[in-house]
Formats: sequence, structure tokens, C-alpha cells
Amino acid sequence: MGMWVFLITEIMFFGGMFAGYMIYRFMYYQAWLEGSQHMDFWYGSINTVVLLCSSLTMALAVRSTQLGLRRSSVVLLLITILFGLAFLGIKGVEYYGHIVDEHQFPGPSFRFAGAYTAQVEMFFSFYFAMTGFHALHMVIGVGLVSFVAYHAWKGRYHAHYYTPVENVGLYWHFVDIVWIYLYPLFYLISHIHK
Repeated sequence: MGMWVFLITEIMFFGGMFAGYMIYRFMYYQAWLEGSQHMDFWYGSINTVVLLCSSLTMALAVRSTQLGLRRSSVVLLLITILFGLAFLGIKGVEYYGHIVDEHQFPGPSFRFAGAYTAQVEMFFSFYFAMTGFHALHMVIGVGLVSFVAYHAWKGRYHAHYYTPVENVGLYWHFVDIVWIYLYPLFYLISHIHK
């Protein structure tokens, strides 16, 4: 029950950001369109596939734990961790391009040659805030999956006690679902307009 209450607070947290994004997009559509042209469709698409695969391995890890298949559970949890790290690595490469190569991080070093510079900077503020908080949740998720993987390896979880693995699975799936909403807002829609 506690995990569900926590997830509801997380939904409200991300929901506020999604609402702000939609209001901004409605008010400054042309600036949103210009800013979205700088999103890399392939980074977003590859990361989506990575997270969908991680969701599968996490679900299989939970099921393996419920069935008392310790070795299978540990292997699947480790694969989930690798997918999470791959996601973060790809996101880091993407951030590097936006920040260092294109100077699109909001603040004094922001550079944009266009008619809607202030509004495009706001677009990137939403981008970095929303994807940054998502990445932070991924880091936490990788830590939690690592924790339960260690304890699964030690034999702490079995067919009659698997609640921690199940709760971490719920958290992991929630973070994946958030990305499923971020992906079209920043990557798919901008790709359609190119």
C-alpha cells in the first residue's frame, strides 16, 4: 500500500510538469516547434527501446522471484541494471550535445538564433527539467534494482517473500511509463514536423 501512495505523489509531481509543458506549448506553439527541431529522434527512439526491454526484464525478474527461481531472478535484475545504465549513458551523450555542442542549456550560455529566443529557452528549460528529473529517477531505480539484486543473490527473497522486488518493479515500471509520455512530447512530435 505504501508504494502505491508514493507512486501517486510521483504522478502528481510529474503531472505538474506535464501540465506546465502543455500550457507552454499551447501559448508559444511556434517557439515550441523551433525548439523541438533540435531533438534527436534516434536518441529518443533507442532509449525508448532500451526502457521497454528493461521493463520486460524487470517483470520477468519479479515473476522469477515469485516462483522461487533465484538464479533467474538475479540474472534478470542484472540485465535490468545494464539497460538502465545504457539509458543513462545515451541520455548523457544527448545532454552533452545539447549543452556543449549547441549551447542549449538554459542560462547565461544559452544560444539560439531565431525570433523566439526567450520562449525556445523555456522549451529547453522544460526539456532539461523533465528529462533530468526522469534521469534522476532512473539513477535511483538502478540503485534500488542493484539493492534487490544483491539481496536476491544472497537468497533473501523467495516464493513466500518477494515484496521488495515487487515494489522496486512497480517503481521501475512507473519510471518507464513516465518516459513513454516524455518520448512523444519531445521526440516524436518534433520528428513529424521536420
